[in-house]
Parts: sequence; structure tokens; C-alpha cells
Amino acid sequence: MRYRPRSAVMPIIVANIAVFILQLLLGRYGFNDLFILKMGDALVRPWTLLTSIFMHAGLTHLLFNMYVLFIFGPLLEQRIGSKRFLWIYFGSGLIASFISSFIYDAALGASGAVMGMIGVVIILIPNLRVLFFFIIPMPFWIAGIIIAAIDIMGVFVPSGIANIAHLVGMGCGVGYGLYLKRKKKRFHRKFSSKNHMSEDDIKEYIRSGRI
Repeated sequence: MRYRPRSAVMPIIVANIAVFILQLLLGRYGFNDLFILKMGDALVRPWTLLTSIFMHAGLTHLLFNMYVLFIFGPLLEQRIGSKRFLWIYFGSGLIASFISSFIYDAALGASGAVMGMIGVVIILIPNLRVLFFFIIPMPFWIAGIIIAAIDIMGVFVPSGIANIAHLVGMGCGVGYGLYLKRKKKRFHRKFSSKNHMSEDDIKEYIRSGRI
């Protein structure tokens, strides 16, 4: 029997915490320099595109990203399936890292990957109610616009935050969310035209995604 983990979110969170502990313990021995993403690393040290996604600049940075991942990750994973969740999480994270390697002297953190996840949620579950800054209730799509606006302003106000990486990650998520939404409509049209769904039809629908 093939083993299938119940959730892809928790292993990612555990991996981020483990890497952060290694940063604290081994950082002075060159661990951070070996795995952090630096300008021009995309072609010279391509592994840093991935390893930097698991690294964080401090405890607050780690806790914020893992909190967002813990709250919205399982919700999105349940909606689109583990395989698609992993695709968008790491895909947006890698693309954000790649772009960052040409803009910032150094970059690290799961923010690009997390923002990719957020982008998909904005499209597929736009009316999800959230407490923005833990205070103001609003639909998720409005919160997404505000987050994007803050990052856009941050591009022009130096703050040490890789705002462009955030925007790239969110853009990847929004694009993937629109793709999944169109795919859902196409399958609904396909099966609504059938009076009877064969076993092959059902398998194709399941294989194509739980949207």
C-alpha cells in the first residue's frame, strides 16, 4: 500500500523550524552563507533558490510566515489537493527567489511561497472572512488588495523587506488560481452535458483536481 501523508502543510512548517534552528546553531560556521540566496546566485548556486525558502531572518519573520501557512495552508490544500498545493507553494517560491536574485543583495524566507498560496486563496475563496491585522473583518479579496498595495508602496520605500518577491509570489498564485477556476468551469460544463457519468468520467474528474 502506498503511503500518502494527510497534509503537506505540517512537514513544510516542521522543515522551516528545523532549518531556523540550524541557522541559530550553525550560522557562525558558514551555514547561512552556504544556503542563503545572494545576488547573481540563480545560475552560480542554483540550490539557494530552494534552500533560501526555508531560511528566515529572525524569529518574528519565521513565526509570521508559519502562522499564515498554518491558517490558510490546510484550507487551500483541502480545496485543491496536496499535489497542486505543493506545486503552487514551491513554484511561486522558486520564481520569487529567481527574480530576487537579480534585485536584492541577499534574500531569504518563505514569504514568496506563502504569498503564492495567498494568491490562490484570493481567487478560489474570495469571500472568506478574515480579521485584517487581527482587528478589521473583511473579505479575503479586499485584504489581498491591501496587502498588495502595502508591498507596492514598500518597493519605493527601502525597508529591508523583499516586497518585489512578495508581489511575484502573489502574482503566481493569482495566475494559478485563475487557471484552476477556468478548469473547474470547463469540467462542470463537460459533465453537466452528460446524463450519466461513467466510471472513467469520475476518475478523470478526481484526477483533474478537487476544486
